[in-house]
Amino acid sequence: MHRPLAHSARLADDFDRVASRYDLLNRMNPGYRSHLRISAQRLGLVADARVLDLCCGTGLSSEALLRACPSVRVTALDNSRGMLEVARSKPALAAVRFVLGDAMDPAAAGASGPFDALFMAYGIRNVPDPDACLLRMRALLVPGGRAVFHEYSVADNPRAQLVWNAVATAVIIPLGAALTRSPELFRYLRRSVNAFDSVEVFCRRLRRAGFERVSVEPMDGWQRGIAHTFSACAPEPKP
Repeated sequence: MHRPLAHSARLADDFDRVASRYDLLNRMNPGYRSHLRISAQRLGLVADARVLDLCCGTGLSSEALLRACPSVRVTALDNSRGMLEVARSKPALAAVRFVLGDAMDPAAAGASGPFDALFMAYGIRNVPDPDACLLRMRALLVPGGRAVFHEYSVADNPRAQLVWNAVATAVIIPLGAALTRSPELFRYLRRSVNAFDSVEVFCRRLRRAGFERVSVEPMDGWQRGIAHTFSACAPEPKP
């Protein structure tokens, strides 16, 4: 299902409002940072690799990339000014190039690549046209470049749906509302995860966009079956 373009602008405004409390909220989420690190490690980064971090938010995903390989050259993009202000304030991210722009078209914002790797955490379900977005992402990668999508997907797993909705209703929404006074953003989070592709549907979407060697790996803890690492590669030239 495609979402209207105005949706992206509303989300950016919502994230602007919660930016100052966003890291505090995520520190209360068991596994949030460790799961980002797991997916970043699964990217298989090498020294001096050029990495595009899409929907970087307050830079937690960029931190995970630098922990996985400290010498990588990270370009981090987000469409929320407030989130980027928080990210830019972190000394650990001083070497990261931050770009204000829409993940639907990173090149238009100045993140034109080419990149050796691409990382997108909790972002692909929020774009208005995921198929077009994936095609543009693949075009930014060098031949054989690797992409990792760290994302929730519960549509084909009744147990995961039950756990996700219980935790979102009982913990995420009330805690998010109390800390940020923006309950609708967290209600949207619950809805967007429920509406997103199943694991198999998203894998098919990646292949349809021209990615190869598509695979999926699970997370641990309460998010097992809920959060996943989706990995794929840009095609290499045929001999």
